[in-house]
Amino acid sequence: MSKLWGVFGQPYLDLSPYFDTSCFPRLDREITRGLAELESEGTGGSLKWMGVVAPWQVDDGYEDLGFAIERMSDEDLRDLVALADDPTAFDRDKLRSYTFGDETDHPLNLRQQRLLAYRHGVYFPWKVCHHLLENDRWEDKHSGQGKRFTEDAERVFPETLAFLRTLPFTEIGRCVIFGLQAHDHAPFHRDTEPGKDGVAHCLNFAPRPGKRLVLASPDGEERVPVEAPIYWFNDMDWHGVEAAPVFRYSIRVDGRYDPAFVRKLAADARRRR
Repeated sequence: MSKLWGVFGQPYLDLSPYFDTSCFPRLDREITRGLAELESEGTGGSLKWMGVVAPWQVDDGYEDLGFAIERMSDEDLRDLVALADDPTAFDRDKLRSYTFGDETDHPLNLRQQRLLAYRHGVYFPWKVCHHLLENDRWEDKHSGQGKRFTEDAERVFPETLAFLRTLPFTEIGRCVIFGLQAHDHAPFHRDTEPGKDGVAHCLNFAPRPGKRLVLASPDGEERVPVEAPIYWFNDMDWHGVEAAPVFRYSIRVDGRYDPAFVRKLAADARRRR
């Protein structure tokens, strides 16, 4: 019996039987060309500070930006704020009252991320994080209200967006390209607290083979690699990506599935048991 939360009794659902993935080589050419053209910021540098990293990786030696900022001298903190898009927005006498990074009121720009990495040794797992469709906060990632694909996405990734629009979502609240540089890893973490809500509606796909998500049981002993080019997994499960000697990427889509599609997946999963 699997210790994973899973989806409909399976560790994850391989969605490739439900979609035509023959376009993936074309999407890969478009995406890698587009990522070479566009500036991308990093993310994931505060997973430990946010309390979402697996227990066995908390003390792995990779520096977290939240804890690095807490230890900063006043001079270092002033340097960090001086690199903000608008340094005048901060009260220089109260810099320690601000929080910085993902899911805060002061997300970091690329200049600040470089300073944290170069001077303070902060590790950003995903050096490439490019939003095709933005969300303001984690809590609104399933709502498509008032959202649309970015102008850059429409211009640079037209075939990719055409594929995304065929997916069985009634609304999309977030769509992101996540890329790992050669030899980088994504630490095991989870996006949703187990048992609080139902399985988050998300879809991941990797147009180029090679980026393999790994799911882990609560104690980290059971590991299940995801062997599918497009899939739905339960983000209550610990998940991460092991290091490899090449750049890898995937696209994550969050939103609300068409209920008819969910019913079909559930019925098909029952038949496979």
